[in-house]
Amino acid sequence: MASRRIIAKKEKGKKIATPVQTRDTSPEQQKPIFSLYFLRKDYCLSACNKDEKAAFADTLHKLSQITWNEISSSSRHGVGYERISRDAVRSGIPTHMKEDVNFIAFRFFGKAPMVGYRDQNIFHVIWIDRAFSLYNHG
Repeated sequence: MASRRIIAKKEKGKKIATPVQTRDTSPEQQKPIFSLYFLRKDYCLSACNKDEKAAFADTLHKLSQITWNEISSSSRHGVGYERISRDAVRSGIPTHMKEDVNFIAFRFFGKAPMVGYRDQNIFHVIWIDRAFSLYNHG
Protein backbone atom coordinates (compact mmCIF):
# COMPACT_ATOMS: atom_id res chain seq x y z
CA MET A 1 0.00 0.00 0.00
CA ALA A 2 1.41 3.32 -0.96
CA SER A 3 1.88 5.89 1.78
CA ARG A 4 0.45 9.32 1.28
CA ARG A 5 2.35 12.46 2.10
CA ILE A 6 0.34 15.51 2.85
CA ILE A 7 2.12 18.71 2.08
CA ALA A 8 0.55 21.78 3.57
CA LYS A 9 0.74 24.96 1.61
CA LYS A 10 2.35 27.78 3.46
CA GLU A 11 0.48 31.01 3.25
CA LYS A 12 2.29 34.25 3.56
CA GLY A 13 1.26 35.83 6.80
CA LYS A 14 0.80 39.50 7.43
CA LYS A 15 3.30 41.06 9.75
CA ILE A 16 1.89 42.19 13.03
CA ALA A 17 2.51 45.80 13.83
CA THR A 18 3.00 46.39 17.53
CA PRO A 19 3.02 49.82 19.07
CA VAL A 20 6.55 51.00 19.65
CA GLN A 21 7.24 53.24 22.60
CA THR A 22 9.87 55.78 21.75
CA ARG A 23 12.92 56.51 23.83
CA ASP A 24 11.58 60.02 24.24
CA THR A 25 8.53 58.75 26.12
CA SER A 26 9.07 58.58 29.86
CA PRO A 27 8.19 55.23 31.51
CA GLU A 28 5.61 57.13 33.61
CA GLN A 29 3.71 58.02 30.43
CA GLN A 30 3.80 54.45 29.11
CA LYS A 31 1.32 51.69 29.81
CA PRO A 32 2.64 48.75 31.83
CA ILE A 33 3.76 45.49 30.32
CA PHE A 34 3.50 42.45 32.58
CA SER A 35 5.99 39.61 32.90
CA LEU A 36 5.48 36.30 34.72
CA TYR A 37 8.97 35.04 33.87
CA PHE A 38 10.21 35.24 37.50
CA LEU A 39 6.99 33.99 39.14
CA ARG A 40 7.92 31.80 42.12
CA LYS A 41 6.62 28.23 42.29
CA ASP A 42 5.44 28.59 45.88
CA TYR A 43 3.32 31.65 45.00
CA CYS A 44 2.14 30.98 41.45
CA LEU A 45 -1.07 30.75 39.45
CA SER A 46 -1.37 27.00 39.84
CA ALA A 47 -2.39 27.53 43.49
CA CYS A 48 -5.22 29.87 42.44
CA ASN A 49 -8.79 28.78 41.87
CA LYS A 50 -10.78 29.60 38.73
CA ASP A 51 -12.18 32.89 40.10
CA GLU A 52 -8.75 34.08 41.28
CA LYS A 53 -7.19 33.31 37.90
CA ALA A 54 -9.96 35.22 36.13
CA ALA A 55 -9.54 38.19 38.49
CA PHE A 56 -5.77 38.12 37.92
CA ALA A 57 -6.26 38.25 34.14
CA ASP A 58 -8.88 41.00 34.45
CA THR A 59 -6.56 43.06 36.65
CA LEU A 60 -3.64 42.74 34.25
CA HIS A 61 -5.90 43.82 31.39
CA LYS A 62 -7.32 46.78 33.33
CA LEU A 63 -3.85 47.97 34.40
CA SER A 64 -2.46 47.60 30.88
CA GLN A 65 -4.98 50.16 29.62
CA ILE A 66 -3.69 53.07 31.73
CA THR A 67 -0.29 54.72 32.17
CA TRP A 68 2.10 54.28 35.08
CA ASN A 69 1.41 57.90 36.00
CA GLU A 70 -2.32 57.14 36.32
CA ILE A 71 -1.57 54.01 38.32
CA SER A 72 0.78 55.89 40.68
CA SER A 73 -1.87 58.50 41.45
CA SER A 74 -4.57 55.89 42.21
CA SER A 75 -5.56 54.31 45.53
CA ARG A 76 -3.73 51.13 46.57
CA HIS A 77 -7.06 49.37 46.89
CA GLY A 78 -8.15 50.54 43.44
CA VAL A 79 -5.80 50.27 40.46
CA GLY A 80 -2.92 51.76 42.44
CA TYR A 81 -0.23 49.94 44.38
CA GLU A 82 1.56 49.94 47.70
CA ARG A 83 5.25 49.56 48.40
CA ILE A 84 6.44 46.47 50.28
CA SER A 85 9.76 46.65 52.11
CA ARG A 86 12.31 44.02 51.20
CA ASP A 87 12.74 42.85 54.80
CA ALA A 88 8.95 42.31 55.12
CA VAL A 89 9.01 39.54 52.48
CA ARG A 90 8.86 36.07 54.08
CA SER A 91 9.75 34.13 50.94
CA GLY A 92 13.05 33.70 49.17
CA ILE A 93 13.92 36.69 47.01
CA PRO A 94 15.22 35.78 43.56
CA THR A 95 19.01 36.03 43.43
CA HIS A 96 19.06 38.27 40.35
CA MET A 97 17.42 41.07 42.34
CA LYS A 98 19.78 43.65 43.76
CA GLU A 99 19.33 45.26 47.17
CA ASP A 100 17.97 48.50 45.71
CA VAL A 101 14.95 46.85 44.02
CA ASN A 102 11.66 48.09 45.47
CA PHE A 103 8.69 45.74 45.68
CA ILE A 104 5.18 46.86 44.92
CA ALA A 105 1.85 45.10 45.34
CA PHE A 106 -1.28 45.37 43.21
CA ARG A 107 -4.62 44.00 44.45
CA PHE A 108 -6.16 41.47 42.07
CA PHE A 109 -8.79 39.49 44.01
CA GLY A 110 -10.39 41.50 46.80
CA LYS A 111 -7.36 42.50 48.86
CA ALA A 112 -5.17 39.60 47.67
CA PRO A 113 -2.01 41.07 46.11
CA MET A 114 0.36 40.20 43.34
CA VAL A 115 3.82 41.41 44.34
CA GLY A 116 6.79 42.16 42.16
CA TYR A 117 8.98 44.93 40.91
CA ARG A 118 8.97 47.50 38.18
CA ASP A 119 11.74 47.95 35.63
CA GLN A 120 10.95 50.95 33.42
CA ASN A 121 7.43 50.19 32.17
CA ILE A 122 7.62 46.41 32.81
CA PHE A 123 6.12 44.96 35.98
CA HIS A 124 7.63 41.58 36.87
CA VAL A 125 5.20 39.54 38.99
CA ILE A 126 7.19 37.48 41.51
CA TRP A 127 4.53 36.35 43.98
CA ILE A 128 0.76 35.89 43.87
CA ASP A 129 -0.14 36.15 47.56
CA ARG A 130 -3.65 34.70 47.58
CA ALA A 131 -3.23 33.29 51.13
CA PHE A 132 -1.81 36.56 52.58
CA SER A 133 1.36 34.80 53.77
CA LEU A 134 4.08 36.66 51.86
CA TYR A 135 4.27 39.65 54.22
CA ASN A 136 2.39 41.14 57.19
CA HIS A 137 -0.74 42.68 55.74
CA GLY A 138 -1.52 44.57 58.93
